[in-house]
Amino acid sequence: MLAAARAAGIARIVTVGTTLESSRWSAECAAEYDEVYAAVAIHPNDTVDAVASGLAAEQVLAEAVLAEAVLAEAVLAEIGALALQPKVVAVGETGLDYYRDHAAPDVQRWWFREHITIAKRTGKALMIHDREAHADVLRILEEEGPPDRVVFHCFSGDVAMVKQCAEAGYVMSFAGNVTFANAGPLRDAAAAAPADLILAETDAPFLTPVPNRGKPNEPALVADTLRCLAEVKGMDVADLCDTVTATARRTFGPW
Repeated sequence: MLAAARAAGIARIVTVGTTLESSRWSAECAAEYDEVYAAVAIHPNDTVDAVASGLAAEQVLAEAVLAEAVLAEAVLAEIGALALQPKVVAVGETGLDYYRDHAAPDVQRWWFREHITIAKRTGKALMIHDREAHADVLRILEEEGPPDRVVFHCFSGDVAMVKQCAEAGYVMSFAGNVTFANAGPLRDAAAAAPADLILAETDAPFLTPVPNRGKPNEPALVADTLRCLAEVKGMDVADLCDTVTATARRTFGPW
């Protein structure tokens, strides 16, 4: 997969954790491969399982609530420790997901605030999962005070949200769904986004861009997303690639 990415001109990859286990794995991959970097966090859809999966049977008794709170702090402490590793460049995916009912909104919001604290404490970028929760995500960022670098992963907002993010200096990362035939509003958002606040991503193995829909996504295919973004913005592909590379370096680097 890395060889295919190199062949497509993709020189740096950030692989993203969504659970404690996958965050450990992402950090291990980053340590092993020169061109790989990591993000670590508990995804909002995994915030309940992050605690439940770690509870031993003897803990789930009379002190279940206390044990859950203690374990949540232990999970966050390890995420914080992972975030301090040199090749871990972001705290994410964290955020809010009101589309899926995997965790109560108040639980998600608590974990999101804790991840914001970790990002600020470690000096790493904050990588946000935001699905049908735009207003709450922006509100919590304002209430907590955002880290210096904020990335909206798989950006799904409209032109109005683009303006809000741009005013705050937040980076908007577009995935392969921007190439889909029914994604006109998302392309409008990409067109409105300042070129120097855009990133491109895969969300692999999901959201495979046209013309490879139906196949598993992988880093090499982000080239198709970049071509679409260049067309939407009326830019030369090479110029957009240079701009995106500079934004990635500013957001995740130095590397």
